[in-house]
Amino acid sequence: MKRTSILTSALTAAALSSAQLASAGQAPGSLSDPDIPVSHHDRVYAAEQFSNTVSVIDPADNKLIGLIRLGDPSPGNFSPLYKGQLLVHGMGFSPDHRTIAVVSIGSNSVSFIDTQTNAVKHVTYVGRSPHEAFFSPDGKEVWVTVRGENYVAVLDGATYDEKTRITVPAGPGMTIFSPDGKYGYVCSSFNPETEVISVSDHKIVGKVTQASPFCPDLAATPDGKQVWFTLKDVGKTQVFDAHPPFALIRTLDTGPITNHVNIVKNAKGMFAYVTVGGLNQIKVFRTDDFSQVATIPVGNLPHGIWPSGDGSRVYVGLENADAMAAIDTLTNKVIATVPIGQAPQAVTYVPDAVPQGDGTQNTQPLGLAGMSVHLALVPVASGKPADAANAPTTVTLFDQGLVQVLQAAATGLQPKQAYTLGLADHPDGSGNVEPLANFMTNPAGAAIVNALGQIRQLVTPGTNSAGDKSRYLVIAPQVSGKPGAPVQVQSL
Repeated sequence: MKRTSILTSALTAAALSSAQLASAGQAPGSLSDPDIPVSHHDRVYAAEQFSNTVSVIDPADNKLIGLIRLGDPSPGNFSPLYKGQLLVHGMGFSPDHRTIAVVSIGSNSVSFIDTQTNAVKHVTYVGRSPHEAFFSPDGKEVWVTVRGENYVAVLDGATYDEKTRITVPAGPGMTIFSPDGKYGYVCSSFNPETEVISVSDHKIVGKVTQASPFCPDLAATPDGKQVWFTLKDVGKTQVFDAHPPFALIRTLDTGPITNHVNIVKNAKGMFAYVTVGGLNQIKVFRTDDFSQVATIPVGNLPHGIWPSGDGSRVYVGLENADAMAAIDTLTNKVIATVPIGQAPQAVTYVPDAVPQGDGTQNTQPLGLAGMSVHLALVPVASGKPADAANAPTTVTLFDQGLVQVLQAAATGLQPKQAYTLGLADHPDGSGNVEPLANFMTNPAGAAIVNALGQIRQLVTPGTNSAGDKSRYLVIAPQVSGKPGAPVQVQSL
């Protein structure tokens, strides 16, 4: 009888421990759950779009453990025989903190990775261009927003097989669940409407009108009262009531290329942290009165963001800086910046991801994924470059070996206008302009612009081969289908 009692007590303790782990007192858990202090057992993960990797960070000393390689850089991934993942982008994790789900938008896949060993244990292929994935709070399902289609793919949380689909307006961007697991909130990237779905029967039970069609991310507060979502095209963040009738509560002007949002609870209250890529800032708002309490400069193009298990920190992926910034949430100051892979997108913080050992298995050094060149474009003033401080456009050349992926986070332009990113003959933008990419700005006068080629060798000082002619990056409005006079030029 005594042995049975001891066994029962041990099992009960294990169950309680598991229950505490499943939902910390921070997002995406419930406010009533205990916080989990930062330790060497925790991990911060970043999904990296151009190196096709996942960076693994130990937050106890803000050290990069290594990369999980899911695919190859360009142009190797252009091959018809290529088997790896492409454009690693979205990320979620299981409530037991033993699995991360990593979405690759170019190969239409969700890779399920063991947090203890960093090994890929399953890959599920879904519809065109999935964007994000997250486990339901009970761990029984994984919802994948298939942005290139009109549905959420629902996977079995144990087998990872697709078991059903939930039809929604075209372009579902992100899903997150209410802390009690009753609702799934799905915002759209193509239609101005967020759907509220009953988890138990997969039925749409509410709709929230978005101020614009392009929502990349949303977060539910741990008290279960609010849902915050971002609008990347118009630079706004909106808040609605997490309960019926799901009424819109507030609209905030946050800035161009507003990316992700997440929630932090600490000794000072509950706060929403919003990444604003075009301003290279994090904006912090109280969730009770929506007042802005801090603006945190972090580096080029902040994207994904996630709190630690105790809310003492938030971690931010810097897309055009190949870095992870750690922020102390009581002081709202950056306390560390960690080099990681190329163009981090989604970020997650998983408490107690590695229960034992150092958790370094199946990781690789940074290597080529850590190689990039950073430039800036500034406004033309009287035919000469203006002061490079507060440059409106940042440019990163992500090294892929023989070629580079160029990504420009362009701001300070006219809304909904056609522009060309090109190479000019002279530093002031004069002379011939050779187009690299044509693009249209969003309603906030911003855009993310990409190109591929041997660009670094032309525009980076000191890298030209003998006899090569230096060129200079510019942005020019399109006039009759051709580049006009440049409005932004490369800062030298």
